[in-house]
Amino acid sequence: MLEWITNTDVGILLLIQEQIRAPWLSPAVVFITSLGNAGIVWVVLSLLLLIPEKTRKAGCISILALLGSLLLNNLLLKNLVGRVRPYDAVTAIVPLVAKPADSSFPSGHTGSSFASAWVLHCHLPKRAGVPLLLLAALIGLSRLYVGVHYPSDVLAGVFTGILSALFAEQVFPALYARFWQKQ
Repeated sequence: MLEWITNTDVGILLLIQEQIRAPWLSPAVVFITSLGNAGIVWVVLSLLLLIPEKTRKAGCISILALLGSLLLNNLLLKNLVGRVRPYDAVTAIVPLVAKPADSSFPSGHTGSSFASAWVLHCHLPKRAGVPLLLLAALIGLSRLYVGVHYPSDVLAGVFTGILSALFAEQVFPALYARFWQKQ
């Protein structure tokens, strides 16, 4: 089963590299993938949402979800699984960005993107929430295009990101009551 998943993952990556990559498209995709570096776009957006009282709750829950994703993906799962990056496993795969030093599974960019985007989709008007989910999906797909993740890494990142968002939704009321609610 694992061999079939790996073979399918590699086949998809090679298809992307050989059939979809284009000189005119690559700079845009590299830019999109850079938005997910250290979750920066999501951190900045979450911090900005803390300013107006109307969106403060969404910003707080998004930050909690980002922290959950960081702990789950980057500190726990990447170290437990230790999956080799695709370009190290298959020499035909050529990355378009600097080679990340950590393990491949799951995609941290995708995890943090979906952690924050899911929360914001649930708390902000649809005209903001839907584009943020689309941005999260584009960041996840960009990780395949630039050759640094397998498709199963990205799918796992979607799952763990949404799981982190749901966990943050559950934890926030208790934290709010304990630390911020006026007694």
